[in-house]
Amino acid sequence: MDDRPIGVFDSGVGGLTVVKELRTQLPHEDLIYFGDTARVPYGSKSVPVIRRFSLEITRFLESQRVKMVVVACNTASALALDFLRRQSSVPVIGVIDPGVRAALAHEQVRAVGVIGTQATIRSEAYQSRLLRLRADCQVVAKACPLLVPIVEENLVATPIATLALEMYLAELRDRRLDALILACTHYPLLKEAIAAFLGTGVTLIDSAEETAREVTEVLQARRITGPADRPGTEEFYVSDSPEAFMRVGEPFLGRPMRQVFVEHVWKRDLGLGPDATPL
Repeated sequence: MDDRPIGVFDSGVGGLTVVKELRTQLPHEDLIYFGDTARVPYGSKSVPVIRRFSLEITRFLESQRVKMVVVACNTASALALDFLRRQSSVPVIGVIDPGVRAALAHEQVRAVGVIGTQATIRSEAYQSRLLRLRADCQVVAKACPLLVPIVEENLVATPIATLALEMYLAELRDRRLDALILACTHYPLLKEAIAAFLGTGVTLIDSAEETAREVTEVLQARRITGPADRPGTEEFYVSDSPEAFMRVGEPFLGRPMRQVFVEHVWKRDLGLGPDATPL
């Protein structure tokens, strides 16, 4: 048994969908989440900047004695995962490989769509992995940058969301996809609307669910599962307003956050200097 917590981070609140799935599948594990809300979004930033931010957060999580780091951000997983694995002494799990394996789980799958941020799609991380595992697979990738603010502003059930899905997904609907990977942790909140737009026959791959399954497998394989005789705890850290994080984050977590411990992390806690000015 290993009672150390699992560390999870994202550029903002989207990674809470991964926390939600981890809690469902691993009810006895302690979780520590970091949301880099002062520097969101990562999707429009350069590779060196994304790697630097990701390493700073990984170092912070390591200072909290985590036994694993889950990169619950598709952009950071695409551009910084291998870099973080070389820098960290604990296992580092991303959200890309679990989603790719789930999309290709059935032999008859031949056409796969991928939707995500501009940086995730531009990196071709999903596309290259899909083709590496199945060379004859047809891959259609589409950046959908407006979907993140639509989710964060709670506009999922509005005509704005409908128009955005029409603009982004009309091309994908015409391609007769077998599966569509939701390559952004915000997108599960749009799952019903996306499924209705694409129609039957398209399997939606939720990277949050698949990542939680992989975390479970790694914990068991390394024999570092937590004690099963108590409920797991949760701690949340952010680089900007805790109040805004809780307000926006509740739909992602799927439950109220009013009683949840949320702490504002300062620059000095991320190793960015001695001053105590918030990020």
